[in-house]
Amino acid sequence: MFQFKDQNGCRVTLTFQPDSFPLPARHVLVFCRYRDKWLLTSHPKRGLECPGGKAEAGETLEAAAKREVYEETGALIEELTFVGEYYVQHPDKPFVKGIYFAEIREIEKKDDYLETDGPVLFEGDLLTERMDERFSFLMKDEVVEKTLAYLQATE
Repeated sequence: MFQFKDQNGCRVTLTFQPDSFPLPARHVLVFCRYRDKWLLTSHPKRGLECPGGKAEAGETLEAAAKREVYEETGALIEELTFVGEYYVQHPDKPFVKGIYFAEIREIEKKDDYLETDGPVLFEGDLLTERMDERFSFLMKDEVVEKTLAYLQATE
């Protein structure tokens, strides 16, 4: 387990094991690969980030991951793998987010990507380049750093 503080000063605990926290995961973060590139989404205010969001009532985390990836990028997932989860101890609204890795089969063009500007394929070194101003603040915390290192180590 890793512990650190996020940009809001909240304590974050990250693990690469399932069901490690007192709260169930109800949010998802999905690291996507398509043809040896990272598939990101472009948020109009925050910048480039991994797809993700909150599970809807009655929805499994896997279904939420697939839905969020499709809504934000138009991508269809070939294979989805659980990676880990993290607990954000926000004083008002603590939450747990499940982390997944997705191999993308194809990307469909859509007229609407809901709250995002759609897909962005990125072929650089995401671990170092995520600190660039083009990227969302969400990409700059230790969850992304540790998850990318974990994914590299398990390839």
